[in-house]
Amino acid sequence: MSDDTITKLTLESLRDLFQLAGYRVETLTDPVANMSYLRSGTNGLAFDVRPGNRIGDEEQSFIDVALIAVLQVQGELPLDVVNRWNATRRFARLQLSPPFLALSLDFSVAGGVTQNNLRAQIEIWDHLVQQLVAYLREELANLSKAKAPAPAASAALQTPATDRVAETDVPHTVQ
Repeated sequence: MSDDTITKLTLESLRDLFQLAGYRVETLTDPVANMSYLRSGTNGLAFDVRPGNRIGDEEQSFIDVALIAVLQVQGELPLDVVNRWNATRRFARLQLSPPFLALSLDFSVAGGVTQNNLRAQIEIWDHLVQQLVAYLREELANLSKAKAPAPAASAALQTPATDRVAETDVPHTVQ
C-alpha cells in the first residue's frame, strides 16, 4: 500500500480500495437524488458507500464518505437496545426509524490521510457490522425470553378467549 497522502476521494478510488480489501463492489445510481454511490456487503449484510461533501467545483471529488447498512425491523425494537449499542461502541451509530434500523459510519480525508488509514476504517466498519449482527441476535433472544409466558400462564393463553396473540408478543426480528 502507498504512503501517499490522500486529500480527496472519488467513487473510483473508493471502489479500488474496497476491492483491495476483498469486497465485491458495484456502482449504483440513486434515482431520487440522481447521484452515484457504491454498494457492497459483509457478513451477509449489504451496505452503501455514499459520497459526502464535494470539494469546491470538482463534481466527482469529495472529502468524506458515509458507510450505511439498513435493516428492516419486524415487530417492535425497544430504543434501549439501540441506545445501549450507541453507548458501548465508538465510531458507528445505530439509528431506529421504524421500520428501519440503520448502522452508519462516517470517515473523512480532511487534512490528508494514508491509504493504510482508509483501509483501517474499512476494517473497523467490518468489525462493527459483525458485532452488530451478534449484538442483535443476543438482544432479540433476550427480548424473546423476557416475553415468554411462564408455565402456569401458558395454559391460559390456549383458552378460546385468549387465542389471539397481541402484536407485542410477536417475536422480534431484524432482516
